[in-house]
Amino acid sequence: MTELGTALRAWRESVGPESVGLPRGGDRRVPGLRREELALMAGVSFDYLVQLEQGRATNPSTQVLQALARVLRLNDVDREALYRLAGLMVPPSGSVPREVPPGVQRMIDRMSDTPVAVFTAAWDVVQWNPLWGELFGEGLAPNMVWGHFAGEVPAGASEIERDAAHTDAFERMMVSDLRRAAERYPDDRAVTELIGGLRETNPRFAELWTRYETLPLGGSRKTVVHPELGPITLDCDILAIERADLHIVLNWAAPGTPDAEKLDVLRQRAVAAGCCHRNGSSSSAGRSHRPRSAAAS
Repeated sequence: MTELGTALRAWRESVGPESVGLPRGGDRRVPGLRREELALMAGVSFDYLVQLEQGRATNPSTQVLQALARVLRLNDVDREALYRLAGLMVPPSGSVPREVPPGVQRMIDRMSDTPVAVFTAAWDVVQWNPLWGELFGEGLAPNMVWGHFAGEVPAGASEIERDAAHTDAFERMMVSDLRRAAERYPDDRAVTELIGGLRETNPRFAELWTRYETLPLGGSRKTVVHPELGPITLDCDILAIERADLHIVLNWAAPGTPDAEKLDVLRQRAVAAGCCHRNGSSSSAGRSHRPRSAAAS
């Protein structure tokens, strides 16, 4: 018998039948669930459950583990142990996290000379720094994927342009990453509705969704058409914060170029705006902004 099998048996025997809607009566040699009861409720075969407990089956799927954890009423610690004993990574559950850890927040606050924004695993914007706001404006869609495939640019906001090759690569990458979020958070209704809306609204998204591509996050290049300064060509990098399941998006202009000079103009505006806030009543000047409706792709 393996450790996984021993743990499954111990958890099964600790679950009272009445806690899962079964009567306690009958000839029970142990106070917990019978194997056939657990197998039925988890949607697996009785023989397969026996093999798992006896150590003759050692590679259960994520779907099987999810079902077993649900029926066995495992808490977060036991659930993590279940996946570890099966040799799998523990998938997040519930809703897509939005909290920025303090260490990550300190890093973002120090990047005042770079347009930076933080996004969730599903690409909802969480916050952005003042320079990001100066570059893109604060009127774009609150979700980057929706903003690209289905959003409209409001008057006075910057527009995003890419050549055909960069557009194709960006779209495929974003759809692939959104699918990963959907797989990690199957119970998040907002993610499901986002994907459903995009599939109905945009044929290009719908076509990419059916490809089931698995692509890594990578850099890209785009031109931000600022309403006052005109086109600013930038390189974009994405940092993945695995523990918090967040994306940090950074934009750079090549040093010594007209693009860098325009970014310097926006940087000075961001600093001046921060000084104005500090002279006023706000005590949070210079900090990253929480989203009202801003994001940029």
